[in-house]
Amino acid sequence: MKKLILTFLAVIFISSHADAQWVQMNGPIGGRISCFAVSGINLFAGTYDGGIFLTTNNGSSWISVNNGLTNLNVRAIAVSGTNIFAGTDYSSGGGGVFLSTNNGSNWISINNGLTNPYIYALAVSGTNIYAGTHLGGVFLSTNNGSSWTVANNGITNQTVCAIAVSGTNLFAGTWGGVFLSTNNGSSWTAVNNGLTNQDVRSLAVSGTNIFAGTDGGVFLSTNNGVNWNAVNNGLTIPDIKAFAVSGTQIFAGTSGGVYLSTNNGSSWNTVNYSLTNQDVRALAVSGINLFAGTYVGGVFLSTNNGIIWTAVNNGLTNQDVLTLALSGTNIFAGIYGGGVFLSTNYGINWTTINNGLTNQYVQSLAVSGTNIFAGTGTSRFPDGGVFRSTNNGASWTAVNYGLTNQIVLSLAVSGTNIFAGTPRTVNGNNVFRSTNNGASWTAVNYGLPFYLNIYTFAVSGTNIFAGTSSGVFLSTNNGSIWYTVDFSFTNQNVRALAVSGTNIFAGTYYGGVFLSTNNGTSWNVINNGLTNHHVNTLAVSGTNIIAGTDGGVFLSTNNGENWFNKNQGFSIVPIVNTLLIANGYIFAGTNIYSAWRRSLSEIIGIQNISTVTPLAFSLSQNYPNPFNPVTNIRYTLPRAGVVRLAVYDVMGREIEMLVNERQAAGSYEAVWDGTRFASGVYFYRLTAEGFGETKRMTLIK
Repeated sequence: MKKLILTFLAVIFISSHADAQWVQMNGPIGGRISCFAVSGINLFAGTYDGGIFLTTNNGSSWISVNNGLTNLNVRAIAVSGTNIFAGTDYSSGGGGVFLSTNNGSNWISINNGLTNPYIYALAVSGTNIYAGTHLGGVFLSTNNGSSWTVANNGITNQTVCAIAVSGTNLFAGTWGGVFLSTNNGSSWTAVNNGLTNQDVRSLAVSGTNIFAGTDGGVFLSTNNGVNWNAVNNGLTIPDIKAFAVSGTQIFAGTSGGVYLSTNNGSSWNTVNYSLTNQDVRALAVSGINLFAGTYVGGVFLSTNNGIIWTAVNNGLTNQDVLTLALSGTNIFAGIYGGGVFLSTNYGINWTTINNGLTNQYVQSLAVSGTNIFAGTGTSRFPDGGVFRSTNNGASWTAVNYGLTNQIVLSLAVSGTNIFAGTPRTVNGNNVFRSTNNGASWTAVNYGLPFYLNIYTFAVSGTNIFAGTSSGVFLSTNNGSIWYTVDFSFTNQNVRALAVSGTNIFAGTYYGGVFLSTNNGTSWNVINNGLTNHHVNTLAVSGTNIIAGTDGGVFLSTNNGENWFNKNQGFSIVPIVNTLLIANGYIFAGTNIYSAWRRSLSEIIGIQNISTVTPLAFSLSQNYPNPFNPVTNIRYTLPRAGVVRLAVYDVMGREIEMLVNERQAAGSYEAVWDGTRFASGVYFYRLTAEGFGETKRMTLIK
């Protein structure tokens, strides 16, 4: 036995564990693509708020390349030799143009003289770089972005959405038509004769032909813009967002997919077979490969001119995850515009499961036995409602009979009752109940004002709580009657509810977290340490409360009296929309950055139980021991320092990091949850300021 322990101690210092902080999952994949650029074998994809992704293998895999890119809302990308330029919009993180000279590994801001940092378009002509801006016109750089000058003489509408180069001619597409410069931007002339729609969002050059894409279709000029003719035959969706040219073929990206013309726009045909997301914002050609970037479906590839498309999103994690749900070992993620994704291995891999899900704006998920319910719809796409799957998402069926409002913000299960919460309606119906797994729905609104949005539900025994745009309401009879229970609320926009024993927690969008210990009769604000008060979601694990906010994740181990930031590992602190606890992990669904995972034991496993300074370092025997599946580990620190407390298997491999941070002197208690580990002997080791001690524990299931 002594030999085993000596061997264990010899290897314990070199092991490491990847889940000691938040780790981004490889999915749900896809996202919101705004632009493309091709540089040799490199294809760059700019995204809305997710920065830039790079593929070197035609989309088989993508990596994020955002180091130094302080603004991640990328509207345009352009290539000039070995230089890659990225145009971003304006935000608190700055905006303007960024330059990379090493294929995106690093970016630097290059905005000297760029007085308008809101970039819509970039173009390269020889040694000249042109930037089209929102309300600022065109800027020119002749030195790779080291400095910029205004080049707007003659441009009467200075929101420039597109720039195209044709020989010595430079075209700018604006909200007020097309402008032409023949002298590198020194002066511009409006060239709009015949251009009956002058909201020009995209431009393309094919030989001597210039194509202008508007929200009213395609226009063609064969004489450098002197005259334009509408060329929309067959173009049933006329809002043109992007063009791509491949030989004599012209591709147009629209909110209804991709159209192809082989005769310079005289006629168009859809080429959308297997293009499962048809809101196309960007197109690019690289050899025989045609890429389509969609608003929420990521990137699709066609190698046969659009006849067949294949999603190529591995590594592209730029999704808005609004809701998460657990059914057995399956985790379901609801995506805003991307439908539902399924992981059967706790977030390691994700698969799209949208068969029959005709509205893919998923706002809520709920599980009742073998039934999975998805609440869908937005104000833009209102024909959604509730969908049900009885086969783990393999197929979905709309179950909306009696559901007069088909924008479903929230779902909850209470026994055999399914509740659906909707936005405010003119007829006053905003909560619906089904007693037959969604086969039919009945409005249950008595006592609820008609003007409410129903954002969330919570079930506590026979009590149903509804978090709304005007406080919390309670029903004790399955929704037949509702009562307001928020007289002491200072903020009534309630986005999240959670139950922990007799405690009810309410997360509000502007006022932080409130606690009620008497079923909502009275509430107290509990925000000490909660530095972001935009609370979107709450999760409970024992006596621990976890809040997902617009500023990441916060933890309270004492019913909300104190909160601690738990954002270690996030590359950029995200807006957290939803939290889920499963298999010893906590999952966070975010705006823009898909799903992240962190060990639950590590995030909740440390509490300061005394600030009295101990006389010496010590590590106590865990209790209970043996245990199933949770145990407690106490230790003391006589002085401040960096502390590591980790769990190891009998081979000396680190399997869980419980503490890895600087702590003040005092007594602490950590919690280890062995749910996802097999029965057996484990070791835990504390190291701090020259002190080290190891103890043994036994997990029995």
